[in-house]
Amino acid sequence: MAKPVSIEVWNPNGKYRVISTKAMPGTRWIRLLTDHDCRVEICTQKQTILSVEDIVALIGDKCDGVIGQLTEDWGEVLFSALSKAGGKAFSNMAVGYNNVDVNAATKYGVSVGNTPGVLTETTAELAASLSLAAARRIVEADEFMRAGLYDGWLPHLFVGNLLKGQTVGVIGAGRIGSAYARMMIEGFKMNLIYYDLYQATRLEKFVTGYGEFLKSNGELPVSWKRASSMEEVLREADVVRNLCLSISLHPILDKTTYHLINKNSLAKMKKEAILVNCSRGPVVDEVALVEHLKENPMFRVGLDVFEDEPYMKPGLADMKNAVVVPHIASASKWTREGMAALAALNVLGKIKGYPVWANPNNIDPFVNENSPPPAACPSIVNAKALGLTSSKL
Repeated sequence: MAKPVSIEVWNPNGKYRVISTKAMPGTRWIRLLTDHDCRVEICTQKQTILSVEDIVALIGDKCDGVIGQLTEDWGEVLFSALSKAGGKAFSNMAVGYNNVDVNAATKYGVSVGNTPGVLTETTAELAASLSLAAARRIVEADEFMRAGLYDGWLPHLFVGNLLKGQTVGVIGAGRIGSAYARMMIEGFKMNLIYYDLYQATRLEKFVTGYGEFLKSNGELPVSWKRASSMEEVLREADVVRNLCLSISLHPILDKTTYHLINKNSLAKMKKEAILVNCSRGPVVDEVALVEHLKENPMFRVGLDVFEDEPYMKPGLADMKNAVVVPHIASASKWTREGMAALAALNVLGKIKGYPVWANPNNIDPFVNENSPPPAACPSIVNAKALGLTSSKL
């Protein structure tokens, strides 16, 4: 039998019992629940990742809904326990839900919420930051200074790559990939090559318009190209002279994108290329990446996610040409507080029987603190399978 799990309780006399497996940023998400007669129990256990047994203990005999985290294993056991406790609502505090068995949730009649829309700009900003840090060797230079090794300016000291006027490659030109592309294009006048199953029409129009603006001011225009395959994005680095190709990964994770970047695809990239991953860790074969970094010291990588989080593959931490950060792409105050609010509203909406918001990427009405949120669930990924109605608001 699992040991008792420590909790913090808000509105102890509330009619509906809602569990949060982690303390989340801000307090608005708590108020949104307690103002609607919810008793909110927040797990205060010290461990970073709760076990299935711990979460079962948290759910207990009566639970109306749970807000969980992407590090937790939400499968048959947990959805069965939640259903037995009378619960019909679960939400990840994340846009991704690879940790969730959606079919198991649907089997037990539990809605699965997520939090898209609110992460777009914040994640794109971190991808751009990793691109800059890798190109200009910021982390290496910072460690050098802190170690007291700086004796004065030298012509070859930490020479990196210039981004201006070069080409940025984007694999997965959805909301985040397109936002990242716009930042790199407008910020550094980079050309674009992208690969996506769907045409990124708005992104193409942006690049075309910006190119015309530059040309009208006597500058070289930027250009865009939609690649027919991921391999074409990688090959461009080999056929264009003096190209510094920065490639940023923004695909979903499924069987077609697992180890999308592997030994073969890395070999197609230019030796001085920059690879950035802020999507899903298993998109990159980390073992192959470590070997590539060892063999190509001018190749650089910026990683926010890892294949076996929270662990890195052996050798990656020793690579001076790798910038690694602990899954902080969404870690701005506004975004994290918004994610918490959206997750809470997904659970509250299902408890109250609200319809599902028609456009889960239009989240402004839910994160605006100056007005009450709509009476709707912001985003339920299995809404259709559960037969939930769509909001007409």
